[in-house]
Amino acid sequence: MLFNSYEFLFLFLPLTLAVYFAVARRGQEPALAWLVIASLFFYGWWNPAYLPLLLLSMLVNFGFGKLLSQAHRQKKLRSGRIWLTVGIAINLGLLAYYKYANFTVNSINAVADTQFHLETIVLPLAISFFTFQQIAYLVDALNGITKEYRFTHYALFVTFFPQLIAGPIVHHRDMLPQFMHGGALTPRVQNIAIGLSILALGLFKKTVLADGVAQYATPVFSAAAAGEPLSFFVAWGGALAYTFQLYFDFSGYSDMALGAARLFGIRLPVNFHSPYKATNIVEFWRRWHMTLSTFLRDYLYVALGGNRHGRLTRYRNLMLTMLLGGLWHGAGWTFVVWGGLHGLYLSLNHAWKHVSTRLFPRPILPRPLAAALGWAITFVAVVVGWVFFRAADFDAARLMLEGMAGLNGVALPNAL
Repeated sequence: MLFNSYEFLFLFLPLTLAVYFAVARRGQEPALAWLVIASLFFYGWWNPAYLPLLLLSMLVNFGFGKLLSQAHRQKKLRSGRIWLTVGIAINLGLLAYYKYANFTVNSINAVADTQFHLETIVLPLAISFFTFQQIAYLVDALNGITKEYRFTHYALFVTFFPQLIAGPIVHHRDMLPQFMHGGALTPRVQNIAIGLSILALGLFKKTVLADGVAQYATPVFSAAAAGEPLSFFVAWGGALAYTFQLYFDFSGYSDMALGAARLFGIRLPVNFHSPYKATNIVEFWRRWHMTLSTFLRDYLYVALGGNRHGRLTRYRNLMLTMLLGGLWHGAGWTFVVWGGLHGLYLSLNHAWKHVSTRLFPRPILPRPLAAALGWAITFVAVVVGWVFFRAADFDAARLMLEGMAGLNGVALPNAL
């Protein structure tokens, strides 16, 4: 069920909201149980066959969370780390099977010229998001940051429908206390007004801006996938159209999630903060998909050693983090290249900052000019990365980049 569908906007959301506040008069637990039931229905609307997978994942992680919380209380950190490793392995194994099994087999066949065959595995909805969210919960449980003793509460943390499908990625310690607060059990005019406003803004971004500009991006990338050479303006027009389509689509969906949650009195973290205004790539990742960036930083980059062991190790960790981040977005080598590009961008950004502060103790350009130049370089780098993110394969990406470089001429499109 999509946020911009009539079923969600005019049936599911108002009905769920009305029943939630009606049931809340009988107590907190019935209200939370109703939200769990509604969220499971929301998830199962796409394919009920994957509901048992989601429930099994929650049961397993809830059990590991109790073991890890107990290990923290009893200061059994060694056994806790073992349980944490097993729990993370199970989560990543489930994600790897459903998301990367076909990709792995196809890659082996392409490289080794083998004929291994695996039936097409349908990717369960939102498996990347609820997997990362539960991994974060396990780590926090071992560190004593969070703990949960009621499965209903834990299930609500995982399945709360506004953030279940596409984020933002939330922490147990940030969301569950809001449900426990008595103010979340009664409707408030302020929450409803703010929630509907954010929801409407996100809906406009998605249906008007993203879907509107998609009609300019799709034909260009389809032409590249068909092997057609593209002229300069056509290639750049398609790349820029997709750049804004992706932002308005994802940002709009995130806004709708924030708005829907606010109707229930729940404040989800902001996921986008004008990323295309960034003047360097480090700032871009502080503004783009902020909850994922935070997760990758805290649970992958820092775990690899971060910047604690010198600059070369830092660059290696940045590259590994972004390569895995690219693979998380999609099971394809174009996504890996996209992640590798951003890993390279980040490494170059940090290296330039280190070198420039020593070579040029004083700024050599006026601040407005330096900011404008930094913005232009960052924006072009991001657009080039999006070509790999969107292209059907490397040949299509190559044709797009050749066109953007002007190798096929710079004639105006026929429409102009």
